[in-house]
Amino acid sequence: MTARSAHRLSRRQLLAMAGAGVLAGLTPARAATGLRVATLDWAILETLLTLGANVVAGTELLQFRDVAVTPSIPTGVADLGLRGTPNFEVLYAAKPDLIFNSNFYAWADDRLRLTAPVESHAIYQPGASPYQRSEEMTLAIAERLGLPTGRALVGAMRAKLETYRIGFSKGDHRPILPINLGDARHFRVFGSDSMFGEILARTGLANAWPDLTSYSATAPVGIERLAAMPDAWIVLVPPHPAEALVELQQSAFWKALPPVRQDRVLLIGSVNPYGALPTAERFADLLAGGLTRAWNG
Repeated sequence: MTARSAHRLSRRQLLAMAGAGVLAGLTPARAATGLRVATLDWAILETLLTLGANVVAGTELLQFRDVAVTPSIPTGVADLGLRGTPNFEVLYAAKPDLIFNSNFYAWADDRLRLTAPVESHAIYQPGASPYQRSEEMTLAIAERLGLPTGRALVGAMRAKLETYRIGFSKGDHRPILPINLGDARHFRVFGSDSMFGEILARTGLANAWPDLTSYSATAPVGIERLAAMPDAWIVLVPPHPAEALVELQQSAFWKALPPVRQDRVLLIGSVNPYGALPTAERFADLLAGGLTRAWNG
């Protein structure tokens, strides 16, 4: 095999992995027995579902399907309504044995405890690694529920990121700028301390944004800041307001940017920026698929 053919094979393998979903592939059928669990937090919800926990209630399930997309939500999971104003009566009727909560919704702990015991996990905190916290939470929840899938999920994700790191090393070595549009003139950007930023670092890609983003994202940032990063790949991470994307693409400023003129803009699928390991995998897969196709273009 020539070096060139080996290079092509590596990219085909990357695309295959990007479409496979290693974590999803490890997901067992929904648990028929075990503790009945509920949560208000999407990062915890996706982790519970991927672990195969017996989930009986979660929040904003329709929007979760649109924004997070995966993992799928089994039929019969009760929708508690808005994360900020959950329906505690529906939660009570779902009869959970245990409720997992996060620091984002700690204000609801006392009300939640009227239904079932509450255990909390914090992934997104200033100064903490959201990826490491996601690993720790995955292992802790799996152990708490007696599920054997926790270590397999953590190990599979580490192996996938290492494979992507090797594949990306054969790319063009340009920095990556993951952004989400607020409107046609503003965006939020994901720095090295965000989940998306950590995936870039763990796969050997440079983040074009030079600053930290307070553990998640910085917004609003004026669109003019893009002019300072002419060598980057711009990765648009939905969901975006539909009109914002249309208006942006009609902008003379946008059309004049080097990444736009040189076809270095990727529009990937929707990803929840406040997710856990399943979100990390989805972002890595979508990014790998987009970059590999572009590099092969």
